[in-house]
Amino acid sequence: MATLSPFHTIGSHCLNLGANELSKSAVTSCVCKSKVGQSLQRIDVGRKLLPGEVVHNVAQSPRWSLGLRCFAAARVSVEQAEESVNKTSQVDELQKQSTYLFRTETGGQVKVFVCKRSVKYVVDIEVSSLQFSSDDSQLKLSGGLYRSNRDIINQIIETPFIARSSSELALELEFEAEEVPCYLSFLLKASSRVSSSGLEIRSHRKSSFCVPIGLDQGYPAPLGLSFSTDGSMNFAVYSRNAESLVLCLYDDNASEEPALELDLDPYVNRTGDIWHASIEGAWTFVSYGYRCKGNRDTFHAEHVLLDPYAKIIGSSIPNHHESGLLPKHLGRLCKEPAFDWSGDLSPKIPSEQLLVYRLNVMQFTKDKSSKLPADVAGTFSGVTEKVQHLKDLGINAVLLEPILTFNEQKGPYFPCHFFSPANLYGPSNGSVSAINSMKGMVKNLHANGIEIFLEVVFTHTAEGGALQGLDDLSYYHKNSVEDLEARNALNCNYPVVQQLILDSLRHWVTEFHIDGFCFINASCLLRGVHGERLSRPPLVEAIAFEPVLSMTKIIADCWDPYDKMPKEIRFPHWKKWAEMNTKFCSDIRNFLRGQGALSSLATRLCGSGDIFSDGRGPAFSFNFIARNFGLPLVDLVSYSNAELASEVSWNCGEEGPTSNTAVLERRLKQIRNFLFVLYISLGIPVLNMGDECGHSSSGSPSCGSRKHLDWNTMTTGFGIQTTKFISFLISLRKRRSDLLQKRNFLKEENIEWHGSNRSPPGWEDPSCKFLAMRLKADKAEGQLSSEASQLKGDLFIAFNAADRAETIILPPPPEGMAWRQLVDTALPYPGFFSTDGKPILEQMMGLVAYKMKSRSCTLFEACTDGS
Repeated sequence: MATLSPFHTIGSHCLNLGANELSKSAVTSCVCKSKVGQSLQRIDVGRKLLPGEVVHNVAQSPRWSLGLRCFAAARVSVEQAEESVNKTSQVDELQKQSTYLFRTETGGQVKVFVCKRSVKYVVDIEVSSLQFSSDDSQLKLSGGLYRSNRDIINQIIETPFIARSSSELALELEFEAEEVPCYLSFLLKASSRVSSSGLEIRSHRKSSFCVPIGLDQGYPAPLGLSFSTDGSMNFAVYSRNAESLVLCLYDDNASEEPALELDLDPYVNRTGDIWHASIEGAWTFVSYGYRCKGNRDTFHAEHVLLDPYAKIIGSSIPNHHESGLLPKHLGRLCKEPAFDWSGDLSPKIPSEQLLVYRLNVMQFTKDKSSKLPADVAGTFSGVTEKVQHLKDLGINAVLLEPILTFNEQKGPYFPCHFFSPANLYGPSNGSVSAINSMKGMVKNLHANGIEIFLEVVFTHTAEGGALQGLDDLSYYHKNSVEDLEARNALNCNYPVVQQLILDSLRHWVTEFHIDGFCFINASCLLRGVHGERLSRPPLVEAIAFEPVLSMTKIIADCWDPYDKMPKEIRFPHWKKWAEMNTKFCSDIRNFLRGQGALSSLATRLCGSGDIFSDGRGPAFSFNFIARNFGLPLVDLVSYSNAELASEVSWNCGEEGPTSNTAVLERRLKQIRNFLFVLYISLGIPVLNMGDECGHSSSGSPSCGSRKHLDWNTMTTGFGIQTTKFISFLISLRKRRSDLLQKRNFLKEENIEWHGSNRSPPGWEDPSCKFLAMRLKADKAEGQLSSEASQLKGDLFIAFNAADRAETIILPPPPEGMAWRQLVDTALPYPGFFSTDGKPILEQMMGLVAYKMKSRSCTLFEACTDGS
């Protein structure tokens, strides 16, 4: 593929500039000028044309119809042009004009004005201050057009200049709109009657004069592809260490080679570390990418790279090169599709009231059991179709596993791009359909009172991601920490990467109305540019105080997709960052399998004060039992072999599937226990997709082992009772928000701890597996509630992780109230939970005794007789 020569443009100038201003511009052009018209190539004949060489082969380009007009009289002077600029049509014309100024090798000056007039492009060339050897000398322009369109097309131009004055010559060329973009490369020929061979005059750099037609230098902001009001497209991309950059334009999405390549000039198309160019928007190009040239150790010019800021990505096509077959993504040359957001309002749910459901868009509805059309199953539209299931559970927030464009072989936690949803989540697997489908899903969920959070990965990219090859020394950790370099770790706190991440987050909020973000592998956001750990990382602080993100929820998840393990660190938060509470997960798992400490259980039940008492509170703790990586809930009580030691699981007596009734009953109790603790604890509960219906990965903790959700399991006995239990716990949590949905920690006077038989808890006894707590309702708060006629009573909750039964003595209820049992996870369905509650009768001296079975949980609520 041929590459067009770089060009130099001083910028857009109107003809009403004074002579002095143009003179200053001309001087500037001499300083900045570089590599004008360096090479012309012919792919079909395999030879390079020398700078300024003219190819006499007009017949090979029959589809190029060059319109050429030369003035027979002197052109309109600059002063006359100044008088006419008040006319609207001429003002519009001048605004689209670009001026190119050259100095000749003989000391003269060449000014080239390129503008669009109606549907044609006009090139005016003025030559001044040339010294001729004789008075009868004539000056001609000799040159040609060339363009890289899988072949270079040449068009011979040879025409004389017309004298405008004793020291200035001029001519005008006219081109049809369909003939651009192209380059006009020419030299000047001076001849006389004595010598017909003439003198060839080139630029002061001994090269041909070269100007682009239909191209402009563009602007450095905004980054990515943008559209001007006049329809032109501006390209801007960051690359500090590239020596040159090529803009590749494709006219066919299936083509492996670009139809046109524009080699950007570092003196013209670069501002600071931003490369930029602008082209007309009327052409038929459909996609674009970049080639970067520079040090061979870090740049590979044969690779066409995706624009990191591309908003619409075309389908990937194979990119063949010596390193193997890698996917190649290209940016689409079109505006983002318009979407009707009218009537859309974010629910803006207070953090403490969130009830989260984590799901994978593809796996949620892809299975044929979802009974959705093939083009809807596994897409954002599929989530929309199943919104009633979320409402039946009582969910008010959905956390989507990463939906950004990713490496489909490694999975969604290895992104390729940060500004567009993956095409495979669209009904037609197209980028535009994915965007519209996602926006439709967001609007629908908002209308049903459900917020949408995204899991995002900004700490690394997949091999061949959008940033690799553009400027690895800036975007990635290189030559600092070997482990980070091997992981394609992004240099998140380097200014340009920090800007990219913030721009991406703002884009998802403004364009897709996303309500929050969960940052996977958040511990790596704390690394400095050299891999060191920062106590005050700029990116984390910038996210906390970014105005556009002020109303969103921001969550740090220190789980590492490489190690498959969470990292426990002190995360800087500025009272803005919430966290995925991995300690909650491990401590609850450990206690319910009979090995955890009572103090750890108590800490998690009360909102994890050891983590969130530093100016935050329980509302910053996102609690979970199971997640997408690791064992799902049903496997957590079914598998516990040596390879799963890190999962802190227990198989309840037998490994894997079994028909043993005792083991099955024990597993069922444990599942209920996990769900009970999840929704009774202070903090924000996060339910993982499929845990409501026994979704299994057959004991594999790998995310790749997760199967599509089988919707038939929702109608099984286990699925029905578990979904009803979750719905009950959520409704209880909402009804008793005064005790279970608190933004701040409980006061000391609002909680009492008990052991069995009303004895103090055995905090220091590792063999003690029983703990009870009484949550005391604030009477003033109860009286001010919407249910003013009904006082809210206390809650008494007990947990027994031992293999033996325990008899508990309930404390006296508040005056005028009696204890009612709402939950006992050991009872058979449907009696193990009750919305109305089962009365517990006094047995002696006003006390109530209750026998808890082994490995069970129970809950009592103090109620008035009429409640």
